[in-house]
Amino acid sequence: MAQAKKGKLNFRCPSCFMRDIDIDMFYDNEKKEYYCLRCCFKGSEEDVLRLNEQARYRYRAINLRVVDFGEDNKPITYKKHERGQQ
Repeated sequence: MAQAKKGKLNFRCPSCFMRDIDIDMFYDNEKKEYYCLRCCFKGSEEDVLRLNEQARYRYRAINLRVVDFGEDNKPITYKKHERGQQ
């Protein structure tokens, strides 16, 4: 998404992003905090970065596909998914 105004870089709203909605947050210079127009989330840059890192952790294996589930107590085998493959 494009940034609405120049200034500090906007981040994705962590609350909306956890619900699979991709919304940029806006920065309030007076309060020194980020806020979302769609939901009621607001927070400091540290809060936004921490929560966005949690979202990245959730989707860390999105490009991996399970090849073999393995037997009990054996690791699951993955392979990197290439675009256009099944």
